[in-house]
Amino acid sequence: MRPHVEQLAAVARKPVRTILGLMSGTSLDGLDMALCRVEGAGMHTKIRVTHFVTAPYDAAFKKEVRRVFAQPTIDFQHLVLLHVLVAERHAALVCEALAGWGIAPEAVDLIASHGQTVFHAPRQFHGLPGYPNATLQIGDGDHIARRTGIITVSDFRQKHVAAGGEGAPLALYGDYFLFSQPGEDRFLLNMGGIANFTFLPGDGDPTRVFATDTGPGNTLLDAAARHFFNQPFDANARLAQAGRVDAGLLARLKSHPYFALPYPASTGPEQFDLAWVLEQAASEAINSDTFSHDLLATLTRFSADTIAEGIGRVPPTAAKRAIFLSGGGAHNPLMIQHLRSNLPGWNIAAMDALGLSGDAKEAVLFAVLANETVAGHTEPDARLGGLPLVGMGKISFPG
Repeated sequence: MRPHVEQLAAVARKPVRTILGLMSGTSLDGLDMALCRVEGAGMHTKIRVTHFVTAPYDAAFKKEVRRVFAQPTIDFQHLVLLHVLVAERHAALVCEALAGWGIAPEAVDLIASHGQTVFHAPRQFHGLPGYPNATLQIGDGDHIARRTGIITVSDFRQKHVAAGGEGAPLALYGDYFLFSQPGEDRFLLNMGGIANFTFLPGDGDPTRVFATDTGPGNTLLDAAARHFFNQPFDANARLAQAGRVDAGLLARLKSHPYFALPYPASTGPEQFDLAWVLEQAASEAINSDTFSHDLLATLTRFSADTIAEGIGRVPPTAAKRAIFLSGGGAHNPLMIQHLRSNLPGWNIAAMDALGLSGDAKEAVLFAVLANETVAGHTEPDARLGGLPLVGMGKISFPG
């Protein structure tokens, strides 16, 4: 048996594993890195985050990724080169973080790398007869493993597609293992570039558990802030709060056919981009002096309304209902104000109320997925969210 295979087997047998979860979202803010101590597996999983940091991307790196991100036409050579470049950048950031924490790479059992999504194409989006759901993340795991010296689990979404899913959202698995609570319906809402939630029914029925994208979270807000104000995002909703909601535009945006799809469903910036928004806007509004601020106000309301309406579609199973927030949108006061207005009487709290930083949540959940890949035990017919409960991720060895 090769030494690295023996090492992996030893990691699988350990009572507690040290796993570094990596997440780079569609907002391209930076690389989230959560170093976790993970005990057990499945419903017996216990996790403690010992270190967390978000390493911001520089403008040049973001520009390179945006050349292929959600673009219908790309330079194929550039995509191939980025597959390596993203991995090399992530590996360098991992090494910097570990050095800053005073932790040797040998002390880390696994890296769990999400990679960088560059195109998401479920059937409901591409509409091509005879073609399956598909999604693509770049940032090759072999390069990360080689540069860090740490066994790397990556490319998680492909197994979900192979098992019949859309490859997103994947938070379902970790959320179910870590945060289910009898007697309370829980919605774990992540407001990243695309907003998604995991529904954890209070009656404990695993057949009711699911995760779905509701539609845009911050992706349109960020695009509008970059285009009209040369800002990466609308900090504290200051731009949106200087405008007024355009009721006509809001209604046209909400008429998008995605919002009539049955749950679960997934989407991305490929389907919701600024060009589409501007096509829906009236010419007289575009030519007004207040258009840019009004657009930010309208898009903030659009995200909040479609999130609330999506959550409202889910029939209750318990008397208590709660929403726990994570992602960049959780820091947008106007978005939260609209959510509370749309869902009066609901318990809406930050993810931190469950003992986990909302900013670290997605990176932590990929650590949980990697833990399941090497140490999980499921029955052959086990299902969750309507799909087989499969181990996800490809394993890359340093040697």
